[in-house]
Amino acid sequence: MDGDRHPVKAIQDTETLAQRNARMAWWRAARFGMFIHWGLYSTLGGIWNGKREADHHSGEWIMNWDKIPVADYENLAKRFNPTQFNAEQWVAMAKASGMKYIIITAKHHEGFAMFDSKVNKFNIVDATPFKRDPLKELAIACQKQGIKLGFYYSQAQDWTFPGGAAAHGHWDKAQNGSFAEYLHNKAIPQIEELLTNYQQWGAPVEMWFDTPIDMTPQLAGEIVKVMNKHPNVIWDNRLGGGYEGDFLTPEQIIPPHGYPGQDWETHMTINNTWGYKSYDTDFKSVKTLLQDLIDVVSLGGNYMVNVGPDPTGVIPKQERDQLLAIGRWLEVNGDAIYGTHEGPFGHQPGCYSATEKDWRGDPLWVPGWDWRATAKPGKVYVSIFEWPHSEFSLPPLQARVTKAYMLADSRHRSLNFTQEQRSIKVALPPKAPDPIASVLVLDTVAGD
Repeated sequence: MDGDRHPVKAIQDTETLAQRNARMAWWRAARFGMFIHWGLYSTLGGIWNGKREADHHSGEWIMNWDKIPVADYENLAKRFNPTQFNAEQWVAMAKASGMKYIIITAKHHEGFAMFDSKVNKFNIVDATPFKRDPLKELAIACQKQGIKLGFYYSQAQDWTFPGGAAAHGHWDKAQNGSFAEYLHNKAIPQIEELLTNYQQWGAPVEMWFDTPIDMTPQLAGEIVKVMNKHPNVIWDNRLGGGYEGDFLTPEQIIPPHGYPGQDWETHMTINNTWGYKSYDTDFKSVKTLLQDLIDVVSLGGNYMVNVGPDPTGVIPKQERDQLLAIGRWLEVNGDAIYGTHEGPFGHQPGCYSATEKDWRGDPLWVPGWDWRATAKPGKVYVSIFEWPHSEFSLPPLQARVTKAYMLADSRHRSLNFTQEQRSIKVALPPKAPDPIASVLVLDTVAGD
């Protein structure tokens, strides 16, 4: 990054490679995290005045899609009382799902703070009958259970505070005002609260910014001044103003070749929305979610899966069930995910589908191989999606294989293999250990 073009230099502009590697070490090892979108929008469940949102509309954008007046939207706080929220249960579920970190919406574009803010009273403690700070409870539970916690904060868009940015423009005169004044009077002070009020419980480890509408280099630099006071906190590439942050954020897609040499994180929904929509039951299968996780990690990225709790504070059962199934696979095969990097065989061949589309309507990338590889020093992990009916072959490997075995085999019994001219053939068991992905391990030493 060229720090000279920034009015305020960020940590990424000044740190050494060794310092960056140390700061990013936990994040690179984690590989799997949970995104949580939760706010006032959950009370509507995707329905306003008896009308359902369109399928392609996310539940958390309902105020914008339906141009709900500010006063009407703020009144939703009076009925937001998530008494079934249980931080210990949420964190335990994330942990049982094999996730290593959680990012939760501290304030989304609606402008409602899901924490005890002294800056503005439009928050869950002052404006609702709930009167509790769920971020504090999550921070305590995460520290207790060994899960890292970070916060999403919509730094630019704010549809209920005068001057806050709004995609597609303002629709209520109550939104009129100075963007710079909004930033200095609400956003920056609340970011400071988030960075300081939860430190005793080890949070936040990450700040996740979003939609940098109207964020000039100068205004973004004001936020960077705050971030620089907390140099170990990781932040994404969506702050704005030309600041690249610590990692790239492909949304709802897996880049066909990853981003070699860069840190990146794919974040995806389990169904079709981030925030809760009561009628969206189009859930991705466990197979899709798990193979997407493996695919992302094999390309050198992290994978963050979203849940959208309902207005009572409950994560929908189908979302819980899907994630817990991934956790059961990771209990057996987690060594192929955690602390690994992209595999040694290059990027899988493939093509763009002529018929299947992604969420944007663009052709979907269809990988050509029915397996993916990850690695760490001395080991290559090959996650096999389609069990072969004959001898399993791998491309050339610039290392010498000393042993082959299935990760699910607790005794790690050796499989017969050959390695000629650096190509590898392995005699696999007749039956796949797992119906979705079975992991073959190759122990390796440097080639002769």
